[in-house]
Amino acid sequence: NDVNKQLRKFKDDGEQFDIVILDPPKYAPSRAAMDRAARAYKDLNRLGMLLLKPGGLLATYSCSAAADLETFKQILAWAALDAGKEVQIIKQFHQPEDHPVRSSFPEGEYLKGLLIRVL
Repeated sequence: NDVNKQLRKFKDDGEQFDIVILDPPKYAPSRAAMDRAARAYKDLNRLGMLLLKPGGLLATYSCSAAADLETFKQILAWAALDAGKEVQIIKQFHQPEDHPVRSSFPEGEYLKGLLIRVL
């Protein structure tokens, strides 16, 4: 997709940034799409990590209900491993109070994000 092409171009051009913000569309509309979505999230975040200066911040988000926060964190760990980077999770973001979650529909808790320092 276009953002991956642009991120690769930045990488090829030697660009580096203090902060990268990644807020992609829903990659996993269902659990059945999770394998493909995990690869897409991993590749996107790997590229984001590679563009950061040492100590840079990656703010990354997901609105896919099929990827819960723990799954999203695992995908980011794989991205860091593939990028050859050590990372620290500084903050976890959850959907705001005006997006309540029904106990009968835990998939309603779909907004999540992480602020990560790339060492």
